[in-house]
Amino acid sequence: MGQDMHDRVCVGAIAGAFGVKGEVRLKSFCAEPSAIADYGPLCTEDGAQSFNLEITRAVKGGFAVQLSGVTGKEEADALRGRRLFADRSALPDLPTDEYYHADLIGLTVLDTGGAELGQVRTVLNHGATDLLEIAVPGMSDTVLLPFTLQAVPTVDIAAGRIVADPPDGLWPDDGDAG
Repeated sequence: MGQDMHDRVCVGAIAGAFGVKGEVRLKSFCAEPSAIADYGPLCTEDGAQSFNLEITRAVKGGFAVQLSGVTGKEEADALRGRRLFADRSALPDLPTDEYYHADLIGLTVLDTGGAELGQVRTVLNHGATDLLEIAVPGMSDTVLLPFTLQAVPTVDIAAGRIVADPPDGLWPDDGDAG
């Protein structure tokens, strides 16, 4: 079946064709955006396609990139929306207290007393602080938890959980106990 998804990390996404020679517009999710070209061949989520890439120039919101084997606008357009993954082994080790977003998605969120608050649905970045979007059982709305050391003191990837100390009023049933 191929590699386990945990051995790969989503490092970018193809936003569509750029020009007529098969280049694509690529959004990089790397901390150092241009480093996406350094992580060896990148593959699609299903592993069916793999590309070496060469950044040809920076463009608004990303890079114009030549992917190996993509020679025309139609081929480039067909890749729109595809997410690209690198082997985890090709990526640099992260400093303590830094995590790949892909590693956080799906983790169980517990409060400081061990009660389950929900699961991480996605990681959002709207500025200075990342936000963890938490799917809460029995609620249609999600809760946005600031991904700070104060609100999320413990991340245990191996155990598949996060311990959260959310600010007062963030969770719907805060303050009902007692």
